[in-house]
Amino acid sequence: MPNESQTLTVAATGASGVIFTKALLHAAEQDARIGAVNFIASDNALRVFAEELDIKGRADLVQKLLGKKSGKIHQQNNDDIGANVASGSYPTDAMIILPCSMGTLAGIAHGMAANLVQRAADVCLKERRQLVLCVRETPLNLIHIRNMAAAAEAGATIYPLIPTFYNHPKNFDAMAHQFACRVLAFIGLPQKDAYVWGK
Repeated sequence: MPNESQTLTVAATGASGVIFTKALLHAAEQDARIGAVNFIASDNALRVFAEELDIKGRADLVQKLLGKKSGKIHQQNNDDIGANVASGSYPTDAMIILPCSMGTLAGIAHGMAANLVQRAADVCLKERRQLVLCVRETPLNLIHIRNMAAAAEAGATIYPLIPTFYNHPKNFDAMAHQFACRVLAFIGLPQKDAYVWGK
């Protein structure tokens, strides 16, 4: 378990499942071990936020997701290729893309770095930092599968957006929270209120 304050990059891209993004940001906001989160939402993610959570626009997106202002979660513009997370000199401990669209996966797998999400992911790979891609698509075609293999070979973790049911979640929010807990535990930040099998 990390002893020092962690700095994370969290991105949401244009795939269904932004309720999981919201749950991850809520958990990060409450975790005292996380000192800062740089949050990037792609243009396509903004459309999904509007359609799935009725949250519209880029302005004050973090506040809309959390229901309050945050002192640790900082929103970044996906067009800002000069942002802090675009440089390997900026000390990010891990990056989570949740959800990760197949287009974003393809850009990362092939080193496109065409926007801040892709560039920040590329930085994580070249600096040998944790990069967790919570991919969301079904069914998968051969291009998707090969792109996942290429990203994994480069050092990313493919972490499909598959919720658990053995914990008997009472609603969508509980389901999303448990998945967020699993992802945070994977990068070394286990959550106290997570369901753990066998306990």
